[in-house]
Amino acid sequence: MAEPPLIAGVDGSEPSLRAVDWAVDEAARHGMPLRLVYASLWEHYEGTRPSSAPRRPADRTVAEHVVASAAERARRRDPDVRVSTAVLPEDAVQALLREGDNASLLVTGSRGRGELKGLLLGSVGLAVAARARCPAVVVRGDTAGLAGTHERILLGAGDPGTSGEAVRFAFREAEARGCVLDVVRAWRCPAYGSTDHPAPAEEPARHHEEQALALLDGLLRDAMAGHPGVRVRRATVEGPAPKVLVLRSAAADLVIVGARRRRGRVGLQLGRVNHTLLHHARCPVAVVPQQV
Repeated sequence: MAEPPLIAGVDGSEPSLRAVDWAVDEAARHGMPLRLVYASLWEHYEGTRPSSAPRRPADRTVAEHVVASAAERARRRDPDVRVSTAVLPEDAVQALLREGDNASLLVTGSRGRGELKGLLLGSVGLAVAARARCPAVVVRGDTAGLAGTHERILLGAGDPGTSGEAVRFAFREAEARGCVLDVVRAWRCPAYGSTDHPAPAEEPARHHEEQALALLDGLLRDAMAGHPGVRVRRATVEGPAPKVLVLRSAAADLVIVGARRRRGRVGLQLGRVNHTLLHHARCPVAVVPQQV
């Protein structure tokens, strides 16, 4: 059985070329083939032109040039990575989601061609990260985060129902990179003194911190046993999880979070923490789906 490829969406934009570079390195790290996909609805629009309209340079020719240039860039970066290409006449989000059904990983840039310059994250990257059935990475961040010089990855530990697959993905990634895995669980004390939150007898903060530590122990136990060579640093931090993880992403090469995927549900399935990271993290973000 053929090994599922790593899929990278390309469109010729600078963010997508950075995503190609990241995808090549990731494919080499895991020994995966790389498939570069360009998707556009050019055939639909060409079919609506009047026959008397002057012919423009074919959009398909442009698409084939873009994907061929991306493939050449990938082969120059690492000649040992197996690279294939596809030019698909369909909506980019739908094409990438379908490709992701048979992929190890989906990779997109932070913005594409035609996106407004002020956007923090392009619509394709957001939609793919929010709906893919395989792990999806949006390549974004500062120079150090993109270059992978921190030699550590960050796992945002969510609730057990959303984090199992993310934990397994994070340990495999840390093992392949030979780097430290920082696992962080953010916690907060309720606002006591109201009828909804009567004040406990003593030390409410310690109680919530102990709960966070117990959750980490439960989440990590099996993965640590299966990957004894991975160096793990656990931390429980008081504060809002989006802010905690965005700040810590500045010292990471990749931040990993889980996402609940409800079967049969359409639309974006992200949550506030993941949405914030996709817009503000200082390094690439991997969203790992958990089917429920």
